[in-house]
Amino acid sequence: MSTTEIISVRGRRVWDSRGRPTVEAGVTLAGGALGRAIAPAGASTGSGEAVDLRDGGTRFGGADVMMAVGNVNGEIARTLRGCDARDQKSIDDVLIALDGTPNKARLGANALVGTSMAVLHAAAAAAGVPLYAYLLGDRPAIMPIPEVQIFGGGAHAGRRVDIQDFMVVAPRRVLSLRRSNGPPRSTARPAR
Repeated sequence: MSTTEIISVRGRRVWDSRGRPTVEAGVTLAGGALGRAIAPAGASTGSGEAVDLRDGGTRFGGADVMMAVGNVNGEIARTLRGCDARDQKSIDDVLIALDGTPNKARLGANALVGTSMAVLHAAAAAAGVPLYAYLLGDRPAIMPIPEVQIFGGGAHAGRRVDIQDFMVVAPRRVLSLRRSNGPPRSTARPAR
């Protein structure tokens, strides 16, 4: 048995930042590594997006996720047991095939995405490196460009503004690592 073989997959209901139920998946590997991930759930959904599985009914305004949690603990767990967590592409292919729908409606995108991310976290833990380093492999790290949301619109803001987000992005020339190690240099020219 490989130390990266999946021996356990567990799902549970947790609460997202808006206080709504969502799915957390936990994956344990034979070597003892553990990965956990919470399925993200946006406030707005488009017609082409994967579908979160919600229970309907009266619990939590129909937004409960216990059916999706049951799918993680049942069909998904049985299918992934024995798989190698290092082969993320195969894990994702198995999950997509297991669901069998184009929009992930049968098992729920929340169950599938949470489980997929938990497998990835477990593989990184087994390698003994942070997730970003595991994803990079041998490639060099590149600093991301920071973005700051100035104003939110769209469905998040009751559609008062049609545009989803107004963002400010730092110019690339300000972001060099060489410059970030010292005081800011003035770009002003001396008066003549």
